[in-house]
Amino acid sequence: MKAVVITKYGAPEVLKLQEYATPEINGDQVLIEVKAAGLNRSDIFQREGNYPAPQGMSAEIPGLEVSGTIVQCGPQVVGFKAGDHVCALLAGGGYAEYVSVREGQCLPIPSALSFTEAASLPETVFTVWSNVFQRGALKSGESLLIHGGNSGIGITGIQLAHALGSKVFVTVGSEEKGKKCLELGADAYINYKTQDFEKELQEEGIDVILDMIGGSYLSKNVNILNPEGRLVHINAVDGSHVDLDIWKVMLKRLTITGSTLRSREYDFKKQLAGEIQKYVWPLIESGKFKPVIFQTFPFSEAAEAHRMLEKNTHTGKIILVR
Repeated sequence: MKAVVITKYGAPEVLKLQEYATPEINGDQVLIEVKAAGLNRSDIFQREGNYPAPQGMSAEIPGLEVSGTIVQCGPQVVGFKAGDHVCALLAGGGYAEYVSVREGQCLPIPSALSFTEAASLPETVFTVWSNVFQRGALKSGESLLIHGGNSGIGITGIQLAHALGSKVFVTVGSEEKGKKCLELGADAYINYKTQDFEKELQEEGIDVILDMIGGSYLSKNVNILNPEGRLVHINAVDGSHVDLDIWKVMLKRLTITGSTLRSREYDFKKQLAGEIQKYVWPLIESGKFKPVIFQTFPFSEAAEAHRMLEKNTHTGKIILVR
């Protein structure tokens, strides 16, 4: 098969389309002929050598989410058959013509979506549902703040929280990005380049914060959270070593938590997929949640797609298509 391979760690040009062995399947695995693959910032970290693949996964081929057609099923597969159109959450290997994955990490593609749209869903939807609605326990009527509202995670969190009855605030880096977030269902945005989100939201008070920044944001997050508020970390691009006023956490009875998805055990991902099919897929079918695609690239232009992702000027997902 053809696959986009990290030939060495470095800049986008290290990504090369090469011949690679087609994966074999067994047990409850399915073999998917990939039609499209979503890009995520973790792909950049992997390309740079800063995001090791889990044990048993190739470190040479990035890609955490795909859509496509099942062409072969292992002997223990019970929920899918050859010919089914699916999207899937992967631990790696998505930038390829074929990928193998256990069936519990697959979901049927909603009838209204294309392969391109479906490929934008798994990593972001799994992450948002796990962290905002499971770990953060966001409820209808509560308020949510998402740092990075224009990211793939952000646009997913905005739409899901809005559809399920929450008030949504976001931080963004430009007025243009903020206005696009409003169009997706955000109630207000804060431009972090010209505004201080702590000052803007102090009187509002926030129930749940989804934070991928870390660093200096921690104390501000703690200050604006309501009593019983929940702060959920999914990255720490501004630094992971921080100062924390424990007394504020105690007095406001806050929960500070976080998670990573890639290394989680299979049973967790399978359970998460079941909840997503039950609660999120109906929102897609009803039109209350729609994938947002910024631009597509052929697999042969994966390096250019990574350059666009690194510029951080987009709102929505960047997708590789075959």
